[in-house]
Amino acid sequence: MASTNPKTYETTAPRKVAFLGLGVMGFPMAGHLALAGHRVTVYNRSAEKRIAWCKEFTGGAAPTPREAVADCDLVFCCVGNDDDLRSVVQGEQGAFAGMKSGAVFIDHTTASANVARELSAEAARRGLQFVDAPVSGGQAGAQNGLLTVMCGGEQAPFDAARPVAMAYSRAFTLLGASGAGQLAKMVNQVAIAGLVQGLSEAIAFGLKAGLDMEQVLEVIGKGAAQSWQMDNRGKTMIAGKFEFGFAVDWMRKDLGLVLDEAKRNGARLPVTALVDQFYADVQSLGGQRWDTSSLIKRLR
Repeated sequence: MASTNPKTYETTAPRKVAFLGLGVMGFPMAGHLALAGHRVTVYNRSAEKRIAWCKEFTGGAAPTPREAVADCDLVFCCVGNDDDLRSVVQGEQGAFAGMKSGAVFIDHTTASANVARELSAEAARRGLQFVDAPVSGGQAGAQNGLLTVMCGGEQAPFDAARPVAMAYSRAFTLLGASGAGQLAKMVNQVAIAGLVQGLSEAIAFGLKAGLDMEQVLEVIGKGAAQSWQMDNRGKTMIAGKFEFGFAVDWMRKDLGLVLDEAKRNGARLPVTALVDQFYADVQSLGGQRWDTSSLIKRLR
């Protein structure tokens, strides 16, 4: 089965680009770049993913980040966390060691604002440019090429990256200086955490009350209670199916970033902290890889 779904791409000049990290998000994102006509070289820690990508798409692969980025105008990255990001960027075989002067590194990892600022400063010292650009939309958004991208950095590298990144984006927006993209993604996760818990309680309550909850959601989904979560996860929550994308382990990682940042900036996040512990309960039930709507499992 193809890892991408058909999309009409905006016309833009072909560029030489690299993509580092071929996970559930990066694999189709890099695929859309190739399908849009860009010359793509990929890197992934496991050679199997590199080989599989090259079988599905037109492009090359390299055994190290440094070799992957050679002579590229733009370097895209999507890995797991701060440490993973540093491992592909820094060091003798890291991306920064191989990038040409003036090239732009666009990081789609959901990471800390601190690491974004740290790597942005290091890039500047090397004559490179850096944009932190975490994404929202999950695996389906990556496959469909319809991710929402929240960016932090300077205007010039953002402008250079945007036409190319629209191959896998529905929106690619600059929100402020370095770190602003990561902070915006934290806002996104705070909003989702509270919403999913509220939806979980609503569905669990309705089921206990003996209501036909599919019918109820259809009705209230036409009013003020409507949300993306209700439209896309309501029926699967009722059915007890939790195999649809963004995993609990990833959400806990993201909420950890949020709560660490809140300690630094003084924000009060009582609901977020509580929902984080509820996700810990889901992990203890064996739900590490269930999707985030599995919060309802605690209540049924």
